Amino acid sequence: MKSHQKNIAILGAGLVGRLLAFELSKNNSSIHVYDKSSLQTPQSAAFIAAAMLAPLAESVSTEASIVRMGYYSLNRWSEIIHDLNDEVFFQQSGSLIVWHHQDLSSATHFRNQLNFVTNSISEIPKPEILNKLRLKKIEPELSHQFEAGIYLPEEGQIDNRELLSALFNQCISNGVNFFWDQDIDINQFPIDKYDQVIDCRGIGSKKDVSSLRGVRGEVVRVFAPEVTLSRPIRLIHPKYPIYIAPKRNHVYVIGATEIESEDDSPMSVRSSLELLSAAYTLHSGFAEARILEMSTQCRPSFKNNLPKIIQSNSKIIHVNGLYRHGFLIAPAIVDSVMKLIEQKDDSLIKQFEIDYQEAKYEHIC
Repeated sequence: MKSHQKNIAILGAGLVGRLLAFELSKNNSSIHVYDKSSLQTPQSAAFIAAAMLAPLAESVSTEASIVRMGYYSLNRWSEIIHDLNDEVFFQQSGSLIVWHHQDLSSATHFRNQLNFVTNSISEIPKPEILNKLRLKKIEPELSHQFEAGIYLPEEGQIDNRELLSALFNQCISNGVNFFWDQDIDINQFPIDKYDQVIDCRGIGSKKDVSSLRGVRGEVVRVFAPEVTLSRPIRLIHPKYPIYIAPKRNHVYVIGATEIESEDDSPMSVRSSLELLSAAYTLHSGFAEARILEMSTQCRPSFKNNLPKIIQSNSKIIHVNGLYRHGFLIAPAIVDSVMKLIEQKDDSLIKQFEIDYQEAKYEHIC
């Protein structure tokens, strides 16, 4: 039986906002979603992201809670996509770590970190160390360039833009109302009209959620018909580490690690040269690739790079700080919020060790 209809406002139509709207619209709720961008020009970090689902690869630089949320979310993504009417590219063929011979020491350090993590969290799959022969079988086009690699099973990726579009279309079908070009000031927002207000604006919430900062990310999308890679690849490099996520029809998303800056201006010549040069050293076929897009984004992050759910009062919940782990952990975060607002149950929040704060609105921290 469906619950009594609630009026719910969601601030932000990025990944978390659309997922929440989609889930809540199943439960006889009236959902209004507000976003500062237009439908034709999305500005969310999710629109730019590579959308890799790589909890084990991320484990070397993050907390165990992110890893556990990542594996939970891997299973949830297949369920979520199954419930969408539109087709969404979702792959779970593992990911691959490679390195050039001169970077063997960095690769050894990475491998030792993986071993520590897998020994600490027994339920996660073990990485496979690949020799040249095994590498050739898994990713043939890299075997001429690399002597070894590390295969991380079960990891995957999503086409972020197909997913965002499919979620929007499903929300519209479910009766969700979207309001675009709305630069929300939460102090002037008509909160009294709603039973619940969920703030998912990411870096857009900075003036309302203290200690939130933006971390710049840069990606290049290319069309590379001479390259055929079947899974996400990470190139270990002490200065220019990159990832390459293959999408449909020989489109590849090439990105690097984060930059401590809230600058969202266009990519510099230096950054683009570093990204593309590193991609070329991974596969010479990228030399003839066509550049489709160079994009930057500011990912919302707290000091410890971990997410927070902040209940500022009985009506307002802030969901923020997903950092570069948005697609990796979003289903776990959304399920935790759903359980909290529908059942007043924080068991998932505790299970995932999410920082949950109940505070007066004037003292959010």
